[in-house]
Amino acid sequence: MAATFTAIGITVADMAASLEFYRLLGLSFAPEDDAEGHVEWEGPGGVRVMFDTVSVVHSFDPGWEPPVGGPAMSLAFECATPAEVDATVAEIAQAGFTVHREPWDAFWGQRYATVLDPDGNRVDLFAWA
Repeated sequence: MAATFTAIGITVADMAASLEFYRLLGLSFAPEDDAEGHVEWEGPGGVRVMFDTVSVVHSFDPGWEPPVGGPAMSLAFECATPAEVDATVAEIAQAGFTVHREPWDAFWGQRYATVLDPDGNRVDLFAWA
């Protein structure tokens, strides 16, 4: 039997800041989740995004250290329209988060932008033009 992909794990320095960021992208979390060490969001089809604080990760992997040299992966969120890409990026910037690359019209036919979550992970926003 082959393994089944079910989740993506993200290690976070500040749970409240990370959940605030991902709420702006449409993920739902209870207010009390901001104080938790482990939080999960389940998306369509059952795939989960799991958030763990550094202290939780150290509880089972004491030698864990954050990656250096840049992100090895990014997350992507599809917006309904190109205008929604622009509006979402503006909302993220207004909330004080970093816009890595302002929205642009990509040659492959999408409106595209890249923002950074509080831990520097790249999050792409796109919509088909």
